[in-house]
Amino acid sequence: MSNTYSRPIALFTYMLLASATFAIRPSALIAQTDTTHHSPWTHTLVGTLNLSEASYTNWTAGGDNTLAYVALLAGKSEDNPVSATWTNSYKLTFGQARLGDHGLRKTDDEINLESLFKYKLDSTLNPYFAATFKSQFAPGYKYDKNDSATQVSKFFDPAYFTEAVGALYTPNPYFKTRLGVALREIITTQFTQYADDPTTPKVESTLVQGGIESVSELALPIDDNLLLASKLELFDPFEHFQQIVTRSETGITAKITKLIIVNLNLVLLNDPMVTPRTQVKQTLAIGFTYAIL
Repeated sequence: MSNTYSRPIALFTYMLLASATFAIRPSALIAQTDTTHHSPWTHTLVGTLNLSEASYTNWTAGGDNTLAYVALLAGKSEDNPVSATWTNSYKLTFGQARLGDHGLRKTDDEINLESLFKYKLDSTLNPYFAATFKSQFAPGYKYDKNDSATQVSKFFDPAYFTEAVGALYTPNPYFKTRLGVALREIITTQFTQYADDPTTPKVESTLVQGGIESVSELALPIDDNLLLASKLELFDPFEHFQQIVTRSETGITAKITKLIIVNLNLVLLNDPMVTPRTQVKQTLAIGFTYAIL
């Protein structure tokens, strides 16, 4: 597919997600000051901060000073009238760590916005339209064995946009899955390896692919203070039908107290255009959480 329309389409999607995620916030403020007005939107917003630190002075057994943190802001805004449901979710994550004299290095960095509109025709099976945006906040680096840094990414480079339309199946409150026809755009400026087609002589900085999208989500309470959450995203491009892009994220959250939680998280990413190998990220953290809304 031609990349000519990639930037206008991606810009439209970004504006849609930004307006859907943030423009509805004033209505919530109005509802707090005007008791006669009730906003149709319901909002949830949770902030989490994980910290770890170790310092050594005259410690004969050895060891390096360490400092690490991960901050997470996750929320959802939903309008749920009789005929349709419009849900906007956002997840913002950033973390850094310092080991000895190496300085601060990024350990986590994610911008993830999603807008999902479902038209209610049935109790379980309904048509939907979805738009998503994924990127990062700060530059990303790879380090070789000599500790030399090579930059491989930055904000909006790469940036991933997906628009899809199809059918959403919700058999119970804990599980939902959707299948549809999708358009996926990858935009780069400096780090073109995420969008370039190696089979062509030209170096492409944008890539537009039509394909099939499948997204499945599970949120299962195991106990009163224990939650299992999992999300599986698949994109199969029409032009390269066997190059399925797969991203799965599974986490277990244990609530120790009202403010302290334990998170175990596993992310698997398989993108054949970037690397033939499956990328794996695993984290275990104890931190503070606070329900802002």
